[in-house]
Amino acid sequence: MAIPESFIQELLARADVVEIVGRYVPLKKTGANFAGLCPFHSEKSPSFTVSPSKQFFHCFGCGKHGNAIGFLMEHAGMGFVEAVKDLAGQFGMQVPEDERSPQERERADRQRQQQATLTEVLEKAAEAYRQHLKNAPRAVAYLKGRGLSGEVAKRFGLGYAPEGWRSLASVFAHYDDPLLAESGLVIVHEEDDKRYDRFRDRVMFPIRNVKGECIGFGGRVLGDEKPKYLNSPETPVFSKGRELYGLFEARQALREQGYVLVTEGYMDVVALAQLGFPNAVATLGTACTAEHVQKLFRFTDAVVFSFDGDAAGRRAARKALEGALPYATDLRSVKFLFLPSEHDPDSYIREHGRDAFARYVGEATPLSRFLVDSAREGCDLSSAEGRARFAANAKPLWTALPEGTLKRQLLSEIAGLCQLSGAELESVWTGRPVAGGGQRRRPWREPGSEPAARVRGRVHPLGRADRALQIVLSDPGTWERLSGEEHHLLCELPAPHGPLFTWVDARLHEAGPVPWPALRPVLAGHEHEDYAARLMERLPEAIENDPAELANIVQREREHRRAEEMKALSQRAATDPDAYERLKQLVAASRPAPKQPS
Repeated sequence: MAIPESFIQELLARADVVEIVGRYVPLKKTGANFAGLCPFHSEKSPSFTVSPSKQFFHCFGCGKHGNAIGFLMEHAGMGFVEAVKDLAGQFGMQVPEDERSPQERERADRQRQQQATLTEVLEKAAEAYRQHLKNAPRAVAYLKGRGLSGEVAKRFGLGYAPEGWRSLASVFAHYDDPLLAESGLVIVHEEDDKRYDRFRDRVMFPIRNVKGECIGFGGRVLGDEKPKYLNSPETPVFSKGRELYGLFEARQALREQGYVLVTEGYMDVVALAQLGFPNAVATLGTACTAEHVQKLFRFTDAVVFSFDGDAAGRRAARKALEGALPYATDLRSVKFLFLPSEHDPDSYIREHGRDAFARYVGEATPLSRFLVDSAREGCDLSSAEGRARFAANAKPLWTALPEGTLKRQLLSEIAGLCQLSGAELESVWTGRPVAGGGQRRRPWREPGSEPAARVRGRVHPLGRADRALQIVLSDPGTWERLSGEEHHLLCELPAPHGPLFTWVDARLHEAGPVPWPALRPVLAGHEHEDYAARLMERLPEAIENDPAELANIVQREREHRRAEEMKALSQRAATDPDAYERLKQLVAASRPAPKQPS
């Protein structure tokens, strides 16, 4: 959905970023700004600043920054459209959806209403299950036997579904309400229309979305009956391939611990929280998907997957690897933890202690090592045939990685094991001949044979901001190599550049790095769509986008910004003490560091 830029600007004009951030972070006025402890990483002294004049937040510790929409995206893990709708709803504003037909808008309204209604039904059932747990000594004994405290059980909203076939009939006045079946709480036999509760005599784990709304359940038997775990079915509000158990409860811990631990079950998550690892989440009875990984990277830059060391655990890890590869940028960490076959995380901590498990996590296998190990499995690298098979296995895994240093290094490592140079292996994989000993070269052009977009009429020379935008739009992965302060610098540029950089930043949060051909259709409806399109038409195919060039442009822009500020301050310094002090700081910062004696 393309939201008009004019609406977003109107929304941001109404929303006070200090008020929005202040709902989640205690803020204290410090001069012209407000300061507080950063909600995105653990710190003891405030480095998190909110500017009411610029309507921007920035953390000088971790680099997170943005406007009110960006804060909701970072703090609640929302996508861009979801954050806009959430913020607009707080001010009674209707997000324009003019690009959709009346039928599509009506269908979307019905879907939203249906989802809200289903969530209400599930919340009501969750409260009933929590009340039942208080009067279920067997279930309480089971949880205590697993070492869980009442505090942890309350935090995760644990409950109990009684043994009866229709216990929910005492909770809902109309047991034949279609919503009970649609939410997955009740099973209906089509032949005779008989109805009964899906969950019976089970400890209940409510599954919450990132907003904290109940969207489904997991139920565990108290004994050894099968199935041991039973999940809610797929519904309009619940999809196993997108949701993660415990993510809502773990949000703050992820920022404090600096990583997320992905486990295989509900009880792993709850037990780990009890034992001092509240940063754990779990997939919901399905393999880890790319959507799971993308959602996790909204909250942290480090993911550790925990699996059993048996064959099934290795297969699950391989699925997780495939899901993680497209998002494994140079600034992110993905590791794989394989526990001894006789242990799960709970039992390992109880036997060896918290510190031992923390060390085990720290020594987990990096993605690069697991990728190579997975590709070489079953390959005899002492034979040409085995090396060829290894190369064939590695190709789809390596190809899925985003461009960057990690990908280049892995090419060299894989090529070395194949007894080839990196250029030779890349030539085999791509079908392009090796040129210049493996060095990438720009295609040669006849003098004066400029790209067609340059010779149609006069064009203005590209400025620094234009070139930076070309680099970021053609390779959004370069944006992630910049610091938060540098993001802030570019997003504050005047239109059209600032709004376009802000749009790219939002798209990266929502969908990850996407090349320009895929970005172009999504840009439709943006206020500066035509400017970006014309700019990209002027990008010669031969020009490679060097991240070092982008960093140099940003540095020059920073120096220009400083010079402009110093010029303005110098005009006020004689009569404004604050301007004088700020000017002194800038002058001192711009002086070269003294040379050290040799």
